[in-house]
Amino acid sequence: MAEDTVQKIKDKLSIVDVVSSYIKLDRAGVALRARCPFHSEKTPSFYVSPERATFHCFGCNLGGDIFTFVEQIEGVDFKGALKILADKAGVEIVYERGGKEKKDERDQLFELLEAATIFYGSRLNDQAREYLRGRGLTDATIKEFRLGLAGSAWTEACDHLRSRKFSDKEVLDAGVGKKGERGMLDKFRNRIMFPISDPAGRVIGFSGRIFGENASPDAPKYLNSPETALFHKSHILYGFDKAKLAIRKLNCAILVEGQMDLLMSHQAGWSNTVAVSGTAFTAEHGKLIKRMSDNLVIALDADQAGIKAAGRAARAALQGGLNVKVAALPEGMDPADLILSPDGADKWKAAIRDSKDVITFLLDVLERHAKSPDNFRRSVELAVLPFISDVQSPIAREQYFREIAQRLHVSEAAVSDAFSKMPKSAAPAHISDERPLIQRVNGDRIQQAFALLVWQEAFPKSLINLETYAKELEEAIGSDEFLRLRSLPILELERLRFLADALHAQSGNLQTESQVLLRILLEERLRRELAEVGQALKKAEEDGNAEEVGRLLTVNKMLTTRIALLRKTS
Repeated sequence: MAEDTVQKIKDKLSIVDVVSSYIKLDRAGVALRARCPFHSEKTPSFYVSPERATFHCFGCNLGGDIFTFVEQIEGVDFKGALKILADKAGVEIVYERGGKEKKDERDQLFELLEAATIFYGSRLNDQAREYLRGRGLTDATIKEFRLGLAGSAWTEACDHLRSRKFSDKEVLDAGVGKKGERGMLDKFRNRIMFPISDPAGRVIGFSGRIFGENASPDAPKYLNSPETALFHKSHILYGFDKAKLAIRKLNCAILVEGQMDLLMSHQAGWSNTVAVSGTAFTAEHGKLIKRMSDNLVIALDADQAGIKAAGRAARAALQGGLNVKVAALPEGMDPADLILSPDGADKWKAAIRDSKDVITFLLDVLERHAKSPDNFRRSVELAVLPFISDVQSPIAREQYFREIAQRLHVSEAAVSDAFSKMPKSAAPAHISDERPLIQRVNGDRIQQAFALLVWQEAFPKSLINLETYAKELEEAIGSDEFLRLRSLPILELERLRFLADALHAQSGNLQTESQVLLRILLEERLRRELAEVGQALKKAEEDGNAEEVGRLLTVNKMLTTRIALLRKTS
């Protein structure tokens, strides 16, 4: 990859432009700060430096440039981040001249899956198109989501990919082929093909729906790609690459179960919709959504299995800190059926608009089906109270206790008592250190003093005398420690610069602050040496070594005098 491509992107996109498109930044001196998008916290510990075009979080210790940020928040590798940022900047990705760039294994798989997507798309015949139109899809939606067809031939896709110079191993590793008794066979046959993409929009796998006269009646209705180096179904949401901007803009994601539900929802104007593919909603899915929004509306099938799946999804989402609502659908209908019905787009809009908080939804469902008040109470204890343990906010928990108490006609204390007696099925979530940043670093003045040095060295014009400060710091902490700090890796040095930003950016007199810091460090070092001399003096007296006692008394007096002078000048 040409280095100037990366530089062109950096020239066109500032770190503030990139980060602020995901999270809200507030001014904090010369830097900007926010609550970190990569871990849960109440006190902002995520800092962005416009001057150095870098970010750092003191809570989870992540840091880097715009590429690192996009890699982390989008869940992609460097090349995925490059594609996202190049598209955002309007920069063409240019390869080095003088031959084909050497591709790694992942590059080859991405290229193979793209070739497979084009191949399946070229095989989408009139019969398949009529089927999709009959399900309510427009040609524009079919094209946008790159739907295709795997025919009935045994090796058609494998043969095509071989003709494109891909090896059998690569076809197998991409999940497009499988080993048979007579060699490689197509993994997907007689199926409508739905490409599944990563957050950068690169195809990483497929979901195939059974279709065609030659399809086996025993074949599963849907077949998904196996787990590969690229495709991990517990980490991927179908349609997320197309939905992420709308999720961020509308501050809400809609979760549906299948590909058709998603396509119909997007077609009805709800482009913030995502779907699970062949797996239950997981904590990793929740993290993916939380990077874009704190709010999730679950709209799964209205049958018993759908309600159970909604409950499992809600628990995973609540554990991830999301605010969860559930859209109630007419019994026996999934989102695609609802949207396809007369005035379906309006009905779908109403279902999303009238979605209820997950606890309220569960209480409504249980109360509607309860045979008696006692049956309702037992159902609430078994089915609703476990959800409360997943709620991260203590205030929200209190509100739920109040609502449950009102429904059951009991006291809030009784509900709270029942909740406290529940078996704890999971360990509490990790709670980050919420102490103010300055309080957290006061225990390491050496780090703070060195951070001030590297911070000022990054400016064209320093506010302190760098040469003098460096010499005095080395004297205060010792040459060995100073050399160790000088050899720290680049990312650690950048973390220290952000530390100094946070501590000293609004200082009215940095020169005075730096001198106070050096004086404290020097006094601490002298006091340690004085204590060591005291121990040595005691031993020399016990051994009767008069000469050593005399020498140590001289050193003791010298150190005591220096400490007194430091105290006097402070």
